[in-house]
Amino acid sequence: MNMSFYSAAVGAIQQQQRMNVQSNNIANVNTHGFRAERASFGALMNRDVIGIDNAELPKGTGTRMTKATVDFNPSGFIETGRTFDFAINGDGFFALYDPADGEISYSRDGSFMAAEFLVPPEEGAEPDKDGQEPQPTSVWRLSDNEGRCVLDPQGNFIVIDLEDKDAPLELGVFDYAIHEGMLHADSSRFVATERNGQLYLGTGEVKRGLLEMSNTDMATEFVKVIESQRAYGYALKMMQTSDEIETTINGLRG
Repeated sequence: MNMSFYSAAVGAIQQQQRMNVQSNNIANVNTHGFRAERASFGALMNRDVIGIDNAELPKGTGTRMTKATVDFNPSGFIETGRTFDFAINGDGFFALYDPADGEISYSRDGSFMAAEFLVPPEEGAEPDKDGQEPQPTSVWRLSDNEGRCVLDPQGNFIVIDLEDKDAPLELGVFDYAIHEGMLHADSSRFVATERNGQLYLGTGEVKRGLLEMSNTDMATEFVKVIESQRAYGYALKMMQTSDEIETTINGLRG
């Protein structure tokens, strides 16, 4: 009887986790370049282990959510006409460098902006003619909305000329042979792992004045939400029934 209770409890918890995946997809339906996730389940190992007094104790019941696989299928574009909006037509990602910790992440979200950065003086720079120590200089770079710098194909920062904002910009498009295993950082950013292999220049073409839409399909997500709700309800009903049966059996003792 305990087996049915534990199986139902595990099922209810896993459906909650699946619902978290669906709710995150729905919440990012309007996030540019977002890639939806798909919950994958696997059966838990079912076997007996030897307990006290050689009792055979069941271990592993039901299934669990093993991972949330990212759906990298492309989505459509929306025309914005804004100067610093970019989209990739084809394969690849924009590369973003975080000055705070040196992390490089990748994204399909090309809603960038011109941001001001302070560049420290070069090491060993001499004082000026008045004896003043070198001061940091201000430079405008192409950046996302969170302080990260967009990289060009050579991995350098993209400098913006404020007097000529419409000047052509060369944005880098980078890609990996294997997308499976990329870590979903936040919103539409990804961080590569060793599983993804060697980084190379992507084949996608950068389009200016466009943004890529999220590939979240609301109809699909709502169907999955209904499935999770019903499965969660069935699991709770199974737990309740198991509890009632065991309560009745315990009441018959004596």
